[in-house]
This record gives sequence, structure tokens and C-alpha cells, in this order.
Amino acid sequence: MQLDSAQLKAFATVIDEGSFERAAAVLHVTRSAVSQRIKLLEERVGQVLVRRATPCTPTEAGQALYRHAREVALSEADALAAIGGGQRSATRLAIGVNADSLATWFPHAMAQAAEGQAITFDIHVEDQDHSANLLREGRVMAAVTADPQPVQGCQVLPLGTLRYRALASPAFMERHFAQGVNATTLAQAPMLVFNRKDALQARFVGRITRRKLAPPVHWLPEAHAFVKATRASLGWGMTPDPLVEDDLTTGALVELIANKPVDVPLYWQCWRLNVQALQHVTQAVQRAAALTLLR
Repeated sequence: MQLDSAQLKAFATVIDEGSFERAAAVLHVTRSAVSQRIKLLEERVGQVLVRRATPCTPTEAGQALYRHAREVALSEADALAAIGGGQRSATRLAIGVNADSLATWFPHAMAQAAEGQAITFDIHVEDQDHSANLLREGRVMAAVTADPQPVQGCQVLPLGTLRYRALASPAFMERHFAQGVNATTLAQAPMLVFNRKDALQARFVGRITRRKLAPPVHWLPEAHAFVKATRASLGWGMTPDPLVEDDLTTGALVELIANKPVDVPLYWQCWRLNVQALQHVTQAVQRAAALTLLR
């Protein structure tokens, strides 16, 4: 079965942009033209490829075709670069990154990769324990993940370890942990949690108490605000070392229990594609990770 390149590009652009309207603007055609191309492509493969929602997402069948479309686009960009094929548009790379990496070392990798290269990024923020799912769904072509098991069609490269510490302000410690850090005080002290996928605090509590507790929880899904809230005595939480080096030095934040970190090994999973843009980003990610993460 031969696929029409214009239909395939329209499909990939709808998924990239999240809507038929924005895809039409990017492709410089009408919305009805985009809709017609998607309809013809779905008729061609005999399956629905796009969930018409907000945003538009690929169906299970669409996930495999979306990956194929992105692979074709990357290969074409490589070929044009090799032959000097006129003016090149930037190659857009969809990448999954956990919020703490994005708040610390990963922007340096992006800057290095983009320097002198026709590369743009489409960053999907996802918890490191779940970011491999973005690869399985075909939504990204690379991801920073805590999962060392390769997703089908991907290679895995170890990056290093991001060290987290259970931290609170001195005032919070005096107010809630004057009697020590134990099951009783941990069950009562307000806890900061990034989002519903963030299991780091529960992991720390389980390690200390060997129990599952249900303390009061503040949900705070932004890395820098998370640190500010900890500093302001709203609660205690697990924070990566690179975000709080100054706070630990000045004493603005202290560990609940000294020398009880939670270490999270991180990996780079990316499509097995011999294309320059993805290889260039992979090398930049490895260099930036080596400067920040623990070996």
C-alpha cells in the first residue's frame, strides 16, 4: 500500500498542532482541505486515525502511522541537507522530559543542540516514571525517563542519577517535627506533591516508616514554585539537588533526615533512526547530563 505524502503530512500536522484549524494554518491550506486529506488517508488504511477532540490525538492505529510520518519527515530533512537541497525548514523534534530535568539541566542540552542547527523543540512535560508512555503512543521521538526497559524501536542510553532530598524550612521543622521525623509526625505534617503521578514523597515516607500514610497534601505542579512553597513553610517535599544548592548552603532549607536521599536514575530513550538531528540532540543531552547528574 502506497501512502499519499500530502495526506500523511496533513495527518502528522494535525497531531502536532492539536487541531485541524492550526494544521491548516501551518500547511497554508483551508481546513476543509486538511479534513479531506485525513478522510482520504483513513479510507486508504481502513481505520480511524484521529480522535476529533481538543486536542486532536492519534488512535491506536494512528500512533503507528504518526511515527512513520515523523520518520519520513526526519529522513527527508537529512536527505535535503546532504544534497544541499535549497532552503530548509527547521526540523521539529518532539521530546518528553520530566519537569525537574526541564527546570535544571535539560535547557542547556536544548541550547547546545540548537546552536547552528535548524532544529526546534516540541517539549512534552511528563513524570519520569511515565514519560516512556509518550514513546509508546508515538507522541514523542525521544524522552528522558526512569524506565531502563527499551520501548519497541528505541535505544536506551543511561544519563546519570538525579538526587532528591526531603526538605523543609527550619520554621516548618520546628513546628511539625520538633518531636522527630516518624510515622506520627509525618502523618500530620503537610506534604507538597508535584502531581498525581509524583510518587517520590510516598517513596521517602515508606522508606522511613515502612507504612503508607495519608498526610495533608498540597498539589503544586511547577518546579520553581514547589521550591518557593517549601521555603515559605507551606509543606515539606522532595526536591532535586540542582534546584536547591544555594538553599542548602544558606540553611534556608534543611533535610528532614540527614543523608537519606532518594536517587532516581535517568535514561535517554530515542527512536533508532540514523538521522542527523536526532543524533545531534542525543549527543547534546549526554553532555549536559554529564555536567549535572550523578554517575
